[in-house]
Amino acid sequence: MTTKNWTVQVAVDERGDDTFAVATLDVENKLEVRGQGASRRNPDDESVPRIGDELATARALSDLAHQLLSVAASDIESRTHQPVGALDL
Repeated sequence: MTTKNWTVQVAVDERGDDTFAVATLDVENKLEVRGQGASRRNPDDESVPRIGDELATARALSDLAHQLLSVAASDIESRTHQPVGALDL
């Protein structure tokens, strides 16, 4: 059995009431996938920066996951020469 470890790095940038996150997966210097996410604090809400970080990061990771599924679908299609549907993944 082979165990592989993939590491995702998340960079979070806060600018006023806006928070931006970029999640980057680098696989053996052969594949890099980036997801992006953002959040905006409602001016009426209490300022709790961690919540903005959590939302932006979750959205970046979700975007990353969708992009990685797309990469996997393309890889499957290039080898099987058959279209891959969403239910096949």
